[in-house]
Amino acid sequence: MTDRYYALTVILDKDMLDVHCESIINAIKMIKHVLDVKGNVASPDTWMAESRALHETRMKLWEVINPKIK
Repeated sequence: MTDRYYALTVILDKDMLDVHCESIINAIKMIKHVLDVKGNVASPDTWMAESRALHETRMKLWEVINPKIK
């Protein structure tokens, strides 16, 4: 049995101005079976989540690079 998707999510590599996203949105709308495309506005919550994830990744990398001598 195969799964059926009702939506796909596209994540941009960085926050972009809405005027710069117009061409991306229009291109996605041209794809067959796309009903609508809606942009999600960046907020302090998204910035905070990214910052925490980056900090956690840095700490894990630091532990690998500088292991504690026991």
